Amino acid sequence: MLSDLLRRRVIFLLGKGGVGTTTVSAALALAASDAGNSVLAMEADTRAPMANAFGVKPAFEPVMVSERLFEMVLEGRHALEEYLKLVIPARAVMRAVFSSRLYQFFVNAAPGLKELMMLGKVYYEAERKFGGRDHWDLIVVDGPASGQALSLLKMPTAAQQTFGDSVVGREAGNISRALRDDRETAVVLVTTPEPLPISETLETAETLREMGIKPAAIVFNRSRKPNFSNHDLAKLKEHLIATGKASDAEYLGKIAKSELDRASQAEKALAQLRAETSAPLIGLQLLRGISGGELVRALARELAANPVEKSSKRAARV
Repeated sequence: MLSDLLRRRVIFLLGKGGVGTTTVSAALALAASDAGNSVLAMEADTRAPMANAFGVKPAFEPVMVSERLFEMVLEGRHALEEYLKLVIPARAVMRAVFSSRLYQFFVNAAPGLKELMMLGKVYYEAERKFGGRDHWDLIVVDGPASGQALSLLKMPTAAQQTFGDSVVGREAGNISRALRDDRETAVVLVTTPEPLPISETLETAETLREMGIKPAAIVFNRSRKPNFSNHDLAKLKEHLIATGKASDAEYLGKIAKSELDRASQAEKALAQLRAETSAPLIGLQLLRGISGGELVRALARELAANPVEKSSKRAARV
């Protein structure tokens, strides 16, 4: 699974809120660093759940998680101010600019400026050199929820059309081209088996296709594969009833039936993804009883060992 994605320099992960996109992003970054790559994990949520999972203090600059893994919070206003410091090096002038009411109004009113600067920061880090070589082998971006993420990815094209052949317009064009270059950038969708996340994932994939971006993979997170069947359940109930434990049979039967129903729902959802997309599918099991850094490490091991399932659908749709 990693070998194909690691050919890219930037990986964006998108998903409906609650499907585990942040955890999967952190796990992917950790798995890539364990494979010997220098990795920068970036998160768009200023509450910094990924930094917390890694056990580091949130910051707007890269913070070391391990020898080959760094993490940072990606925020548009800070990215804009960092960019302005590059083009206006005089500190006194910059302090005056940042404190002015006109600047504050401009930043808050300019449509999409902060979003454009966020993407600019991603590709700025991707271009950074250290000792004559790339500073980062891979950048993993935990994007905002799908709807906001799509607006973010659409912004460079809109900015290019708005600003034309200006400095901003040319930079927006460069970002737009990088997003659509599948040798440079991978967009990975994350979903869970429930109907709403599946529906939103398919809609997101279609919107990306219309934008000229083909999803590099779909992570089917929290999938369920019980190691028992309806036949096993019937045998258990029969045994419990025969030993005078009918009430236990009813209670355990309801729990087991619920697990089988969820597993059936997951299989149907997986079949729908296979039928309606051409993106490779990556299944991650539901891991109970662990969270935070422990969950990230467990998923990283699973990602490193997980083969990609190629979709059987022709590549014409998505």
